[in-house]
Amino acid sequence: MVERIADSEENLLRIADVESSFAGGVNEVFVQPLAKPGRVLIGEGVLTKMCRKKPKPRQFYLFNDILVYGDIIMSKKAYIKQRILPLEDITVEDLADDGVMKHGWLIRTPSKSFAVYATSASEKQEWTTYMIKYGKEQLEKTGKIPEKENAAVWTPNSEASICMNCRKTQFSLLKRKHHCRKCGSVVCKSCSSNKYLIVAVSPRPQRVCDTCYDKLTAVRPPIVIRPVPPRPPAIKTIGRPVSPLQHTDLPADLRAAHVPNSSPHLPGVQGSTATTGQDPAPPPTASPASSHLT
Repeated sequence: MVERIADSEENLLRIADVESSFAGGVNEVFVQPLAKPGRVLIGEGVLTKMCRKKPKPRQFYLFNDILVYGDIIMSKKAYIKQRILPLEDITVEDLADDGVMKHGWLIRTPSKSFAVYATSASEKQEWTTYMIKYGKEQLEKTGKIPEKENAAVWTPNSEASICMNCRKTQFSLLKRKHHCRKCGSVVCKSCSSNKYLIVAVSPRPQRVCDTCYDKLTAVRPPIVIRPVPPRPPAIKTIGRPVSPLQHTDLPADLRAAHVPNSSPHLPGVQGSTATTGQDPAPPPTASPASSHLT
């Protein structure tokens, strides 16, 4: 069914509308085009995403190969901060209802993981069913092996009043909260002074808590990036004779012209030599032979 509607006019127009809705942001310079042969828009809707500080509504688009979402500027018209997650990288994990936060599930990937919540149980069932279905299809098409480890889900700031590492530091306006990029815990500055390179998350070293840093360095020492010393300035020489070895690719008659103190042949003059600033020595004169009178 997906293959039949992939090239339909209705599907192409819907994808074009999604592209244009992400093009209205003032600072939106990294919007990726979404039109692609075989890509189909399966569904769309607003889900509540658990962010670092508090839950926030986000617009989601489910395609047969990717999940796209962004911040809502104008409902059903304009969005910013476009993010794309390949379905073959997504692992769906159920979440139990917790107070007012109901109908939720985890979206886990190697680069980013977070919780989302639907407005009803039936909406949750529909989203998770199609995400799992098309994710499996993409794995079969690409032959990709799922990653063994996914990024951590960050603990919301509201759920931590003290450092989750030392259990002593009380957070306040002066003592800020930080997130460990490895385990997602909320920790204080003193318990997260180290950084470690987590390739799947970022190409740069990320803040990690002391507990995770000790575990990571016990398995693999941290990568130390040392500055490359500057090269010494090149010494320029003026008037230095050119070695004939540097002209081995020239013809023999031209190569001879680059050899110091060589004597090139002058056309039309037999046995001529190159001038050196001095007049050539005159040819020797033969002494007159002695005459014998008889």
